[in-house]
Amino acid sequence: MVPMNDRSQLTSAGGQGLRQSAAIDTEAAWRQVLARGAAAVFFYAVTTTGVFCRPDCKSRRPLKDNVRFFGSAEAARAAGFRACKRCKPESSARGPAGGRLLNKIRAHIEANVDRPVPLAELGHVVGLSPFTVQRLFKRGVGVSPLAYQRALRAGRLRGALKEGGNVTDAIYEAGFGSSSRAYEGAGLGMTPARFAAGGRGEQIGYTTARSAFGWLVVGATERGLCWLALAGTSAEAEASLREEFPLATLRRDAALKGLVDAAVGVVAGCGADVGRELALDLRGTAFQLRVWQALRAIPRGETRSYSQLARELGEPKATRAVARACATNRVALVVPCHRVVGASGALTGYRWGVERKRMLLEAESGIR
Repeated sequence: MVPMNDRSQLTSAGGQGLRQSAAIDTEAAWRQVLARGAAAVFFYAVTTTGVFCRPDCKSRRPLKDNVRFFGSAEAARAAGFRACKRCKPESSARGPAGGRLLNKIRAHIEANVDRPVPLAELGHVVGLSPFTVQRLFKRGVGVSPLAYQRALRAGRLRGALKEGGNVTDAIYEAGFGSSSRAYEGAGLGMTPARFAAGGRGEQIGYTTARSAFGWLVVGATERGLCWLALAGTSAEAEASLREEFPLATLRRDAALKGLVDAAVGVVAGCGADVGRELALDLRGTAFQLRVWQALRAIPRGETRSYSQLARELGEPKATRAVARACATNRVALVVPCHRVVGASGALTGYRWGVERKRMLLEAESGIR
């Protein structure tokens, strides 16, 4: 409890918190408190109790003069308020209300993927400021609304091209205004025409090298690393690249040895930052890109289960989809899908062999 003689200090601190959260419309926020608006993403604190709550808290409504508004739980804490035990604002900040808002934003983007959707428009849809939309979406989905829309367009374009559709028609039907826009935004790593032709005419540099985990092969387009696989021999490693890009022109490039060193460094603990900074040319659906980004956020020496990863992505029912995204990862080590295990901790399937997965995890935990 906050002593009664500290209430005036809280009021002053709350005033500071209000100035820090100047973007909040206090009159509109107060109306949401009165209506117990579940979709609101601010917090309110009561100076007479020293407690801060979510707007939909079921507790007795305070007097307006005793209320201060904050844009985050952290700001309310910093001002000297403690979390309400009834609505648990810190745990519910990413709960059902936030999930509903994310779903609404995502649905609007998906319904308008063929045209630009500015943050101001998304803010209008859910009744939030553009800044809050950007922060909420990136925190919940892992990418910005713009990056999410680009990934959706890229997935639509890739699907149309794989089905043998006309390149020009596929570009415009996917929502790109021109072929140059499609090349820049689709993440194909090659022009749409070349992608449709299975990479024919595309130049991919590659090299192979021996490591403690077997032979590695790395392949890179001009845009970045597009393939990193593990194998038992140099020939097997090179064959995996040729199978992935059968119609591309492959050229051995010894200068790419640095990519091998960076990848091994991610496991050894001496290249984690370099690994995160590597330019990657990844092709996948919006969901796969989110999973691969989440994999890169798992610290060395730690693991996650598929279900844990699904929950962290805000998709608790997508465990199987997470597993599929891990299985289709094209860049071993740098996108560390080996750090995902079964719910029991068992080493489940790994694209490059379960025994290799064991070796990688042991190396990262210091056993080897």
